[in-house]
Amino acid sequence: MERKSLTSQHPNFTVKDLVASYKTLVAVCNVSLAVRGGSRVGIFGHNGSGKSTFLKCLIGGVKTVSGTVHFGEALIRPDFVHVNVRLGISLVPQSRNVFPSLTVERCLRIAGLRVNNRAFEQVYEVLPLLKERRRQRSGLMSGGEQQMVAIGMALMTRPKALLLDEPTAGLSPVAARNVLECLRAINEQMGSTIVIVEQNILTTLAMVERAVVLRSGEVVFDGNSSDLARKEDLWSRF
Repeated sequence: MERKSLTSQHPNFTVKDLVASYKTLVAVCNVSLAVRGGSRVGIFGHNGSGKSTFLKCLIGGVKTVSGTVHFGEALIRPDFVHVNVRLGISLVPQSRNVFPSLTVERCLRIAGLRVNNRAFEQVYEVLPLLKERRRQRSGLMSGGEQQMVAIGMALMTRPKALLLDEPTAGLSPVAARNVLECLRAINEQMGSTIVIVEQNILTTLAMVERAVVLRSGEVVFDGNSSDLARKEDLWSRF
């Protein structure tokens, strides 16, 4: 299937002067950037750099913020995740939110209830493993396979943008590469914007098109992922 050019259907994120705090701790400091619809962007940085907080801000998951986040023309309202997701944004958290006692297909069916769709075939096309294992209980699957189920559940909402917080955490190198290649396929076949927070830097740089590096809540690099990967002083930038 050819990659869809659907910028109008997969809007930009536009972030302006974003500051996000937890009580007295400022986690994200004066970040302004735009994420083009249909692109693949990696957010990198050490623990405590603000990358997961920034990702949550894209869906309104942080209460105390200033500045603005827009998805297309729509304002992302802080602390109103349940409203913001209706714009076509889906977040896959680091913890694999699957139903361990249910089959893969049942997990997908439940995830798609809110939008009343039958997206199974599209999900199965881009994640064929889930079709093969659709009768298997998700709790009996490996960590990498459960991550695929979590991603498949997110896709059942037909998201225009898919946000992922460290989807390869705790996975073997092979399983991590499989997850990242599935995300590339989702982007290329469905046109969904991919914004991914990762500690698995080198492997993820090969999958994304753009890299953003945060340090102490501020952007210290924003450019082509291939340019960052080629830099001899790569690790000094984190």
